[in-house]
Amino acid sequence: MTSRANWQIVRRSIDAEPESPLFFTEHEWATIEAATARIYPTDQAPGAREAKAARFIDRYLSGLDYIFASADGSGFLRIGGKDADAWGTRIERLQHKYREGIRQMDEIATQAFSVQFRHLDDSRQDRVLEILSGAPKPTGVRVAEAGEAHVQNISDDALDFFSALALHTRQGTFCDPVYGGNAGRAGWEAIGFPGPQSLAATQDCTYGHKDKFLADFEWADLIPHLRNKAG
Repeated sequence: MTSRANWQIVRRSIDAEPESPLFFTEHEWATIEAATARIYPTDQAPGAREAKAARFIDRYLSGLDYIFASADGSGFLRIGGKDADAWGTRIERLQHKYREGIRQMDEIATQAFSVQFRHLDDSRQDRVLEILSGAPKPTGVRVAEAGEAHVQNISDDALDFFSALALHTRQGTFCDPVYGGNAGRAGWEAIGFPGPQSLAATQDCTYGHKDKFLADFEWADLIPHLRNKAG
């Protein structure tokens, strides 16, 4: 495998490009946009639609041009060698999974309500997604609510279509804007996250959270056995 440090930067900002599908058809784009808007709806704060999660997904599925942003955020890296072969196979699988998933959503919608998914109202779209996922629509989740805590899954390799769509919707809503989602930092602002102004700021140490770290402390306050010795 070749080092990413040797990969060339070949593509510039997604925001500078026309906002039109690269992988999806117009119908597929509208269908995915509608589905992401039900997975992360708009309420008093922006949701997946405003964050342009559908654009993030389209660019991700379009091939190898939008996989790895350069460290300074000025463009995307051209994947080479065996990495390109591996990513090409992975993206082809996802492309097939999405095309089949969209077809299935429309099939469920047409059988149940006689129109395609994108033309349904919110409640009926929710019902189609319940049928597709095999699970009821989640009720609210509150901070500090009892339940199982786990690390967010970031791999889509073994996921079924709905699970992959839900994951990609979250990623497209809260990713670094360089990847085409979180447009206007809508996702970050919705959760009060003061993210970096650019990807470059995460590399040159101009971005950080110094205010969140203790500047003056006693080790005994942090390490229990030292506190016991002090007593």
